[in-house]
Amino acid sequence: MANDTTNRELSYTSSLSEADLEAASYLDTIEAVISSLDQGDGAMVSQTAEGHLWRFKYGSVEVYVQLTGETETDTLTVWSPVLKLPAKEEPRLTKLLLEKNCNETLEARFGISGDQVLVISSRILKDISAAEISRLMTIVATIADDSDEALVEEFGM
Repeated sequence: MANDTTNRELSYTSSLSEADLEAASYLDTIEAVISSLDQGDGAMVSQTAEGHLWRFKYGSVEVYVQLTGETETDTLTVWSPVLKLPAKEEPRLTKLLLEKNCNETLEARFGISGDQVLVISSRILKDISAAEISRLMTIVATIADDSDEALVEEFGM
C-alpha cells in the first residue's frame, strides 16, 4: 500500500487566530496546532485510505494525531508513548496510572497498547471546535512530556 501513502513535512510558519481556526477545516486546524506545538525538526504527515496520521516531537516525547476523516462520525485520536513494557513492578505501575487517570489526566488517559504505555485521548468530530482540537492535542503532549522520564526512571527495564 505504499502507493496509497504520501508523506510530507509540515511547514507552517504563521499561527492562526482563534477566528481563523474556527473557520479552518479539521486538517488545517490540526496542522496549525501541530506547528505551534512541534519542538522537533518538523512534523510529518501520512495519508492513507484510513485517514491522516501526523507525528511530531514535543519535549522528550513523540506525539501522534490520527484523523479518520472529516465527517461528524469520524474520529480524532491523539496519543503519545511514555513507557515500553514489560516494566518493573507492573502492579504498582498499574495502580499509579489508574490514580493518575482519576486525578490528573483531564480529557486524556493512560492506557496500554501492545507493549507500550500511552497517554491517549479520542473524540468524534461531531460538534468539535478548534479550541477542543487544540486542547486535546496540548493535554496529551503535555501529560506525556511531564510523565515519560519519571515513569521510565521508576519502572523502566
